[in-house]
Amino acid sequence: MTTMETPQTVVERIPLSFNQEFLCLFDKGDGEGPFGPTYNIVCGWRVHGAVDLVVLQDALSDLVVRHESLRTVVVRGDEQYQTVQPPTPARLIVQDLPGVPPEQRDRRAEELLIELETGLYTATDLPLIRAVLGRFSDDDAVLVLVAHHSAVDEWSMKVVIRDLAALYAARKGFDLPDLPEATQYREYAAWDQERAGSAEMQKARDYWRAKARGAQIVPMRTDHLRSEGLPKGTAAYRFLIEPELTTATLEVARTMRSSPFMVLLAAYQTFLRERTGATDITVTAFTSGRGQARFQQTVGSFFNLVPLRVDLAGCATFRDVVTRTRSSCLEAYSHDIPFGQLVAEAPEIAGSFQGDDTCVFTFQVFQFPFLLDHEAIGDLEYTDIRRRLISQPETTDIPDGGLWTLDIDPVAGDMVGSLWFNTNLFDEGSIHALVEDFRDMLRTTVAAPDTPLKPV
Repeated sequence: MTTMETPQTVVERIPLSFNQEFLCLFDKGDGEGPFGPTYNIVCGWRVHGAVDLVVLQDALSDLVVRHESLRTVVVRGDEQYQTVQPPTPARLIVQDLPGVPPEQRDRRAEELLIELETGLYTATDLPLIRAVLGRFSDDDAVLVLVAHHSAVDEWSMKVVIRDLAALYAARKGFDLPDLPEATQYREYAAWDQERAGSAEMQKARDYWRAKARGAQIVPMRTDHLRSEGLPKGTAAYRFLIEPELTTATLEVARTMRSSPFMVLLAAYQTFLRERTGATDITVTAFTSGRGQARFQQTVGSFFNLVPLRVDLAGCATFRDVVTRTRSSCLEAYSHDIPFGQLVAEAPEIAGSFQGDDTCVFTFQVFQFPFLLDHEAIGDLEYTDIRRRLISQPETTDIPDGGLWTLDIDPVAGDMVGSLWFNTNLFDEGSIHALVEDFRDMLRTTVAAPDTPLKPV
């Protein structure tokens, strides 16, 4: 990508964050990869109340002005930097969805999300966010926001919808507190680069050099070789974890002073232990990457990959696994550094990314601090569409391998899960079997945490 400049135009070249530099390592141009047209995030909300389309369009424009990352271009090549472009109106598409009975509208809303997830949206078509309003009736709709993943992460989308709702209400004349001044992503990128030479970061690098020595992320054996050159696609297999297992997970978390993520990760590590026969288990997960409070409400690409290494040798029961997993997680979180820097200290840990017949699966549990659930802002009520149940053969891209996602539904009392996978590497049947095996493992761990582990 090149940036055209004239003598009258001076483009500010803003340094990249380390996460942006990491994305550039996988750059495959504008046709695919992390800057390609399928690397997007699509999120939806049910909206109750009469939506004023003119005001919504104006609020979207306000949103683009407020958050620079939505109008930022990452320049790749010999020189790498980012440039913030002047604001332009975000595209708003209105789609009527007539004749859908109320009891079928949640499913139709999810189908709309699926339709939009198969779309193509480039990382250079500014602004990097667009909206679709699907209207069931004059006062019942689904609002979908589509943003390029190079500009936002899942956390950012939760910030974006709250800001958009507040901007819409303000334009409608509601007396709400003014939004605080937005901290821009360029401020994070500058802080990210400045702290690289700090004593704190050196201590973190020393930790990972020792912690990751001799470790390798547990590889998953693929159905197809990379060298076969099959066309790359991403599918999502969705499933439910029943309320009994969800309740058991929460109870183990409560009694062991752990988060649900730690308990579920411990079950996954036990699953890998039985599957591979290994006791030295390293799994990748995501952290928010937002180390300072001032960036909690910043929109940008913050997410960070972190390897969680747990030695399961000598663990007699699942409770032992949870204890060690909790300790490993707390250590890793307190030494969180950009994954690219971590690999520089321990390059062997990333070997599983390179195999012709292996890949890496990342494990995550959604734990966002703020979600909209029947929340009234101005004259509209918003609810996150969290309960995704329809599997799909084509969805937005993941760079490589597979991605487990679990989300505990506090209303239904169960757990909604998905396993995203690259279709050039895996057959659908293998993914279904993997999920069933993991569900079986949950039944023998969280449901009976004191049962002795099987020998390996």
